[in-house]
Amino acid sequence: MKSAYRKLEQSIGYRFKKKALLELAVTHPSYRYENPETEDDNQRLEYLGDAVLSLIAAEHLFQHNPGAREGDMSKLRSRLTQDRKLAQIGASIELSAFLRLGRGEEMNGGAKRPSNLADAVEAIIGAAWIDGGAKAVHKIFDKVFLPELSLLQDAPVKSNPKGELQEYAQSHNHGIPEYETIETAGPEHQRIFTVKVTVCGNAWSAQAGSKREAERLAATLALDELR
Repeated sequence: MKSAYRKLEQSIGYRFKKKALLELAVTHPSYRYENPETEDDNQRLEYLGDAVLSLIAAEHLFQHNPGAREGDMSKLRSRLTQDRKLAQIGASIELSAFLRLGRGEEMNGGAKRPSNLADAVEAIIGAAWIDGGAKAVHKIFDKVFLPELSLLQDAPVKSNPKGELQEYAQSHNHGIPEYETIETAGPEHQRIFTVKVTVCGNAWSAQAGSKREAERLAATLALDELR
């Protein structure tokens, strides 16, 4: 087992003291199901890794961005730790070559499935936390996540008023905004949709040529007034 994961350890920048933890981190539930002698899979490590990664990312952003606002740091952390990004990271370190999958899952392309890659990345973080604590996780974070974070910080942030409105509402204990199409007018090839968003005890409406755009405009109006 020592040499089996050497390339993976090189890719993540950390050598495990207990190789069994790394093996467990790449063990999919389907493998455990098809191999009764295997007592556990990576789901519990995934749970731990999710929390640890969020903490380490928050710590890094706090320490290296003294002038950043809470909302800006939260957005960066969210973009860095979302499943899509984790799957990309998993692909970049060729994690699919090390996943332990059941036959059915493997035949159905499970090694390349984004959700499996994302889960395994989080599980590796959890395993590293158990194996070597914060120091171990920082090594992985610096090797694998920092380059991705730099790209995210340099990339322009697309406007997402619906996401920002939901974040605002929940942070002020107002629940999730509710969108309702209250009118559809015009011919089929030139429809005009009127959408109402209700949040924070008030409602705003907007019109556009698609429901999605009308929702975006309504959310923008709500944000402008609430802020």
